Amino acid sequence: MNIVLEKGLEVIRSVTPIFLFVMAIHFFLVPFDSAILLAFILGTLLIVVGLSLFLTGVDIAITPIGEYLGKGVAKSNKLIILIPVGLLLGFVISVAEPSLLVLGNQISLVTDGAMSSLQLVLVVSIGIAVMVTLGLLRIVYRWTFIKVIGISYLIILLLSLFTTSEFLSIAFDASGATTGVITVPFLLALSMGLSTIEKNSVRSGEDSFGLVAIASAGAIMAVMFADILISTGTLTGDLTISFGFQETLLQSIVDISVQQMGEALLSISPIAIIFLIYHFTLLKLPKRRIRRIIMGIIYVILGLILFLTGVNFGFMNVGSIIGYELTQFDHYNWLYILSFILGVVTILAEPAVNVLATQIERVTSGALKPGFIYTALAIGVGIATLLASLRTTQFGLELWHLLLPGYIIAFGLSYFVPSTIVSMAFDAGGVASGPMTGTFILAFIQGAAQGVTDASVMVDGFGMIALVALMPIITIQVFGLVYTLQKK
Repeated sequence: MNIVLEKGLEVIRSVTPIFLFVMAIHFFLVPFDSAILLAFILGTLLIVVGLSLFLTGVDIAITPIGEYLGKGVAKSNKLIILIPVGLLLGFVISVAEPSLLVLGNQISLVTDGAMSSLQLVLVVSIGIAVMVTLGLLRIVYRWTFIKVIGISYLIILLLSLFTTSEFLSIAFDASGATTGVITVPFLLALSMGLSTIEKNSVRSGEDSFGLVAIASAGAIMAVMFADILISTGTLTGDLTISFGFQETLLQSIVDISVQQMGEALLSISPIAIIFLIYHFTLLKLPKRRIRRIIMGIIYVILGLILFLTGVNFGFMNVGSIIGYELTQFDHYNWLYILSFILGVVTILAEPAVNVLATQIERVTSGALKPGFIYTALAIGVGIATLLASLRTTQFGLELWHLLLPGYIIAFGLSYFVPSTIVSMAFDAGGVASGPMTGTFILAFIQGAAQGVTDASVMVDGFGMIALVALMPIITIQVFGLVYTLQKK
């Protein structure tokens, strides 16, 4: 129980900034209806308990599973094993990612079911599976990270010429959403396990990162290919913002919990089944260790149910209301100011950031402290959220106007920064867009898009996660460049 308490305190510290942010807006700027405020408080409690259990399960089950599977693949070192294992693992961890489930539900809600959550999850998971396999091959065959990610984004640039603006936003958002609290620790552990075959410590450190970034590129390409090949047509829709409840709060919680239970079981079961098959056929862990991992999987499932219930019950709705109400003032100054602040406090609430920061400190033998990562991410995500707000109010500012020069800068910096920091930076871009970003900030920006006349929720309300995933790549490389120059 000590680890549950430890994770609980960690989650409380993470969620508190957002909670205080909402309370300050309620008392000083935009007062909420009492039922909405109570739903937000209850939703926050469910998120705290859910994430505490979930992260406990990730620590004692998901991360060890990733390490065991990574070392197993490393021992075989055969394409006939590496390729199918990579495809299978990439698919199942993407299906299990809470942030992707939240984004899929939000797209289904906005489009009134024209694009279902299941469709998005399956398409993205196929792309992730292919690119995870490519990322594992990169480690085995020692391909440089910057070449693999550079070619990937060149393909993305070409595909974007044939992709509709709605799907362009969804594609980049899916990329950020799919790298969250399950995908990040699992892929980091998998790449760490696989990179142990490398005797060169510098090369091993570089190979420990980059898999998350390569995987997230697969999500972008998959959605773009789906739009081009299937020709789904132009998606339209609006966000329905609820300022009250049609049934009792208790009944709402029960209904949402039942719905999320099925999603949670469907998401986590494949990982559990794959590991158990591996355990009984090849691994054969001691009984005490396998019992601990099974208990961790139970924690993950229960935590995911509570987390998704809290998100859908009151958390996202308050974000939408705040974004909408801030656009009803005579000017948008409050929207811009609070967007930046919200980005800063939300990134501090991302659980996967701590995982990445700890991993970086370990790989660099303490040279790069967690404070370095948190500062760079906070500045980057604050700017990204501000830019997302500007898109909703400044007509003619399209997503590619920001992403294209942003990625040119990111790839340009990679030639002046050590390769290990480059791969760290690209991984951090995916880490920054986790469950807090994919829930509260996404709802905030979509609420703002709904409140601005002539703005489109489908075009302007999405794309925020893409910007959040981009900015840390730039800021961490800039910080890394300064660190390298100081060291010299």
